[in-house]
Amino acid sequence: MLGMLFNNKECKELDYVLRKELDEMLLDLNDSRLDGDIKGAIARRYRIIFRMYARIASPKELSRYALNARMYK
Repeated sequence: MLGMLFNNKECKELDYVLRKELDEMLLDLNDSRLDGDIKGAIARRYRIIFRMYARIASPKELSRYALNARMYK
């Protein structure tokens, strides 16, 4: 197990970066031009980034990025 210490400014920056990455992946997942294999890879990465974001976000903020699990398998 690894741990990191962040000050308040660094925590806000990490929050911002993770939210922007999640937003970009949501756009890609809704893009009809991408095939299933690409969307599957994006969905796997989305789950990893989402779990990282879940460690620092409030439940209200987190609910904005929760996906319907059946939609992106």
